[in-house]
Amino acid sequence: MKKVLTATCVLLSVAAMLGTTGCSVRVREQTGGGGQQGGPIKLAVVPKAIGFDFWEKVRVGAECAGSKHQDVTIHWDGVHAESDVSGQQSLLQDLLSQGDVKGLVYAATDAKALADISKSAQGQGTTVVNMDSGTTPQPRDVPVFATNNVAAAEQGTDLLAEQLGGKGKVAFIEFQPGTSTNETRAEGFKKGMAKHPGLQLVAQQSSDSDYNRALQVTQDILTANPDLNGIYAANEPSVLGAAEAVRQAGKAGQVKVIGWDTSEGEIQGLRDGVITGLIAQNPFKMGFASVNAAIGKIRGSAEPMPDPDTGSTLITKANVDSAEIQKLLNPSCENPPA
Repeated sequence: MKKVLTATCVLLSVAAMLGTTGCSVRVREQTGGGGQQGGPIKLAVVPKAIGFDFWEKVRVGAECAGSKHQDVTIHWDGVHAESDVSGQQSLLQDLLSQGDVKGLVYAATDAKALADISKSAQGQGTTVVNMDSGTTPQPRDVPVFATNNVAAAEQGTDLLAEQLGGKGKVAFIEFQPGTSTNETRAEGFKKGMAKHPGLQLVAQQSSDSDYNRALQVTQDILTANPDLNGIYAANEPSVLGAAEAVRQAGKAGQVKVIGWDTSEGEIQGLRDGVITGLIAQNPFKMGFASVNAAIGKIRGSAEPMPDPDTGSTLITKANVDSAEIQKLLNPSCENPPA
């Protein structure tokens, strides 16, 4: 059965200027056919924020999953800052009020604040799946497809300890206390630190998931701790801001920077030696698995739910050009990462 993929998207740069967002992808039969049992499905897929490399890769995976099924529409929409909890709440409420959304796939900007959204959606018969970040409490029948943040953060801390020879002064740049992702990454970092008693945590600050804030707090930390040896930064804006502060201080390579995610700027920082290691998630798989699971739940698939852990990989300057890492960094529906 031949299928045609049609899409209407508002470019992110234009959307940011106009204050509008949204992207819809529809998979339809070109001719004939009766569709899969259960009729057409509209899924609202909402990341923590649009305009970030990580979430763009999630979008590619989500739309790829939608394209594998008949009569599925993916509506992609989101706020512009991961700290805009109230904005995400309003957006999700608006989507649910439209009445034609059969499934809601979203990443919660705040675990407690968004719990009522899942409850409300389920109350009106909407299937809910979380990606990247769930809620507190997390409904038993709502899966969360995400990185095992604790294990991955611990591995990243082990890498930092290795680069520092097992001893040194370290700073931790978190991004949004209160979110499940931030807290689990902090937990993994602290577990890793406990394994390496030669590492001393001398500063802990939040970037509020904002590049400029990360730059400022890292500059302050470097001023207060001129003998700082390493930085662990817990998301993309935190990594980029911390790396720029280290570069401006003339300490590239001297202060080791380990962080999360794999934006173009982060990869360039890795190649330049300012960033010394990255914890790479698999956002494509996160988006794909979440949407696929939602469609399966709506259509009553008998297949078992896949492993909710979407995996992680450590990237250094030594392996960044390998075929495996390049597939992860540049995912596509035709050549998806493992």
